[in-house]
Amino acid sequence: MKKVILALSVLLAVAITLPANSQNSKQINKDIKKRAMKDARKEAKKLKKEGFKVAPGQLPMDKQIEATWIKRYESDDKGNKKWFVADARSVGETHSAAKLQAYEVAKVNLAGQIGSEIAGLIETNIANAQLNSEEAASVTETVATFKSLVGSKLGRTSTFFEADRQIGKNTELYVTVGYSYDSAVEMAKEIIRKELKKKAEVQSDKLDKILDF
Repeated sequence: MKKVILALSVLLAVAITLPANSQNSKQINKDIKKRAMKDARKEAKKLKKEGFKVAPGQLPMDKQIEATWIKRYESDDKGNKKWFVADARSVGETHSAAKLQAYEVAKVNLAGQIGSEIAGLIETNIANAQLNSEEAASVTETVATFKSLVGSKLGRTSTFFEADRQIGKNTELYVTVGYSYDSAVEMAKEIIRKELKKKAEVQSDKLDKILDF
């Protein structure tokens, strides 16, 4: 799995760094999809061998995994990813218990990704905003608060993949969920702007520079 993700990441990096050329971009996207299709089949075969099954009426397992992997590497015209994606497994005495726990673990994973991403973007912008030490400290504190709040502020996540298997009397659930990058950014800006305005320690023009991502 790690080798697959690394290979697809390299292809994506090439797509972003190449000069603007629609033909090159289309070819890279085609290569990513081709590789995703190939390895999705391998992953589906492995999960099926482990006893995992998708719910009746859902897309075949390999198709679900293929679509999931493509979403992991989707990007906009600026090179920003379109989705935060998280996997989780959980075992429970009932299907409902396993499902509840798996989605909760995945949500925590998503929150961690979003918090780290936003913190990195703001850290880059702090220097450009020319903040003094007090302002910088206030922003840093607010970002830390945001990272602790993001899990409770997440809206509805998107389920990309779900399968389960029986382990004795227990059920194990495997899920992959996603959260829109744009939605996460807008949520972060709203929360951080609101918190900083409460403190009234950062001028509005500097605040705009900090949140310019």
